[in-house]
Amino acid sequence: MLTRCGNPKFPAYPDYGGRGITVCGRWKGPKGFEHFLADMGERPRGKTIDRKDVNGNYEPKNCRWATKHVQRINQRPRKGKPVQDMAAEMAEILGIQEPF
Repeated sequence: MLTRCGNPKFPAYPDYGGRGITVCGRWKGPKGFEHFLADMGERPRGKTIDRKDVNGNYEPKNCRWATKHVQRINQRPRKGKPVQDMAAEMAEILGIQEPF
């Protein structure tokens, strides 16, 4: 989270810090991890940090622990990916019959 938002040399930086995504000041610095842990709690098994609003910052009100499936649903649309492909992926993730 800190690297992808704050290090321009990091490969994923253009998708995070390069788009203006930041980490709240409370989660940075010498006591940053302590504050992060106080706000978010320990990471539950099988989950990683996720932003509810994919265009929002890493901050307590916009972050949650989520499974890979939830994160996949919550991601920004990929360039050039047809909407039907995205709908099929979501149907598979949710375990529902495709409506088309």
